[in-house]
Amino acid sequence: MTSPRNALPRGATRALGVLFASVVMFSGALSFAQTAAAPAAPPAPAAAAPAAPAAGTTSAPPTSGAPPAATTAAPAPTGGAPTDSGGYTVRLRSLEKNVNELKEQIFRTKARLNLLKETVLGGVIGASRAIIKHKNEMGSSFRLIKAVYALDGVQIYAKADDTGRLAEMQEFDVYNGAIQPGSHTLSVMMLYQGNGFGVFSYLKGYKFTVHSSQTFVAGESKTTAISVVGYEKGNITTNLQDRPAIDFRVNVMSATEGGATAAVKK
Repeated sequence: MTSPRNALPRGATRALGVLFASVVMFSGALSFAQTAAAPAAPPAPAAAAPAAPAAGTTSAPPTSGAPPAATTAAPAPTGGAPTDSGGYTVRLRSLEKNVNELKEQIFRTKARLNLLKETVLGGVIGASRAIIKHKNEMGSSFRLIKAVYALDGVQIYAKADDTGRLAEMQEFDVYNGAIQPGSHTLSVMMLYQGNGFGVFSYLKGYKFTVHSSQTFVAGESKTTAISVVGYEKGNITTNLQDRPAIDFRVNVMSATEGGATAAVKK
């Protein structure tokens, strides 16, 4: 049992405990400082000099405070590019093949057209001929001021004259040349102006248009002559606008025959 004289006061005991703890902590800190101050071991060669990157590989620079292992390299190219290039090449070759086939078709078509042209112009069509003439048998009450001719829808003649010269021409050629054998249609339009003197001078203010067409067959080794006649039909009781008319006179001639004539009045 401790003597009361040797017993330390409670406050002194607590102060000694605190002092002892401080000494222990100071000793630990000193040991740690000495250990940290000791010279470090020389680094391994691999760590001192990192391996150089492979040729063609680009590495990103290391960030501040990051270890060398954290350095990332650019991703290697994938296999998609060669695949796209190969697909483009295949499509290009296919397009080139189609273009060559189209050129070949155009060449063959052009050759056939040239052959047809030589056959038609140099052979069969040269043996057929058409002669188309205009004849004026109109009465004095009408004066021709315009005439238009079309063969198979293609205009072959057109003339207009208000001076009266066209009406004074009793006959003139419309077409004289080669024609393809077969069926054809000749279409005609004639424009007349009323003609009168004295009490009938009012007729000059009227114009009359006549349309008519005729279908004919051009035979091989034959000449088809067609006379288109403008005339006045009816009599004094016929209405004025119904009097102008057109007559087609067709004459087919061959080398062995004198020709057959047919007249169609309209």
